[in-house]
Amino acid sequence: MPEAYIVSAVRSPIGRAYKGSLKDLRSDDLAAGTVQAALDSVPGLDPARVEDLILGCGLPGGYQGHNLARIITVLLGLDNVPGTTVTRYCASSLQSTRMAFHAIKAGEGDIFISAGVESVSGMAIGSSDYIPGHDLTNPVFAEATARTLERSQSGSARWTDPRQEGTLPDAYISMGQTAENVAELFGITRDEQDAFAARSQQRTEQAADFWQQDIRPVTLPDGTIVSGDDSPRAGTTVEKLATLEPVFRPDGTVTAGNSCPLNDGAAALVVVSDRVVAELGLQPLARIVSTGVSGLSPEIMGLGPVDASRSALARANLTIADMDLVEINEAFAAQVIPSARELGVEEDKLNVHGGAIAVGHPFGMTGARITSTLIGGLAKTGGRYGLETMCVGGGQGMAMVLERV
Repeated sequence: MPEAYIVSAVRSPIGRAYKGSLKDLRSDDLAAGTVQAALDSVPGLDPARVEDLILGCGLPGGYQGHNLARIITVLLGLDNVPGTTVTRYCASSLQSTRMAFHAIKAGEGDIFISAGVESVSGMAIGSSDYIPGHDLTNPVFAEATARTLERSQSGSARWTDPRQEGTLPDAYISMGQTAENVAELFGITRDEQDAFAARSQQRTEQAADFWQQDIRPVTLPDGTIVSGDDSPRAGTTVEKLATLEPVFRPDGTVTAGNSCPLNDGAAALVVVSDRVVAELGLQPLARIVSTGVSGLSPEIMGLGPVDASRSALARANLTIADMDLVEINEAFAAQVIPSARELGVEEDKLNVHGGAIAVGHPFGMTGARITSTLIGGLAKTGGRYGLETMCVGGGQGMAMVLERV
């Protein structure tokens, strides 16, 4: 059976949504430049040989609609290269990598582009209505929250399907409310969340050169060149974070400081078969070993990494102890902490260079961005195996095991 290798991994800078450096750049233009950079970094590769461009986009509406992937191939002059846009919300471009992986393993192609993009700045144009659940007086939301708290107080670790209880749940309730639910269920304190958020910011600041290595600068229409991330906040401390008010519940623990910001950005990977590696004499960055997905109650979506990671590890015939590095997407400190504990991740292996609380989380981009971060981390530390995992809005999880080669 063929093996699938990642031979290129690049990303754009990450801008702050609505007010940052990429707010006026269209998603298709942003992603096209990043895909071109990924292709350019593979010696001897003829882009016309690409079997498919698979693009992840968390909220494909407004000017992110109309199958962005195909628009990108046409923008790049690759009319013969098809494209498809997929969404698994926060894990959309991890899903696109999984699809490339599966196609290669099945013998249905040798060269694929897995990419991801999100312009949260553009979501207001035609797609803000795709995010239900912001009205906290919604009776469906109230029932879902009541179920969550009842299970938490009863100590029940098993969650039933709300539809079996006679209600239709709003799967995309406010993500911040799901973080509060997880904090309540696992007893994650405000102090713990702020300490983790400060760790993320501080480690990102300390690893500034590391974060720059996979960025390809973006030229804006006015000629301005953007080459760095907007979101990291130098000098962040627990004391500063402690001054912030809860955002989602008056008596809650989740704040803007211990959550990821809203962002714009794109990332791209080139995934090829072992046959192409040999033919072109390429030095792969990593081998894709396995992937896994999971589903769980939408009210506690932040725990999605747990079962997804267990699935991916089992398919790889590996354990969490075999992982040299683990990257859990930092949607909220409230969900990373219990997910890592449930998986048994050692602190010195977890998000060692910081994460999305500092650098940001453009939904469709993040899966591919974390892949690049994990590859870079394994190369820097000399590790062999790495795990990437994410929670997914709507009550899902996703994971991938990589081997540095």
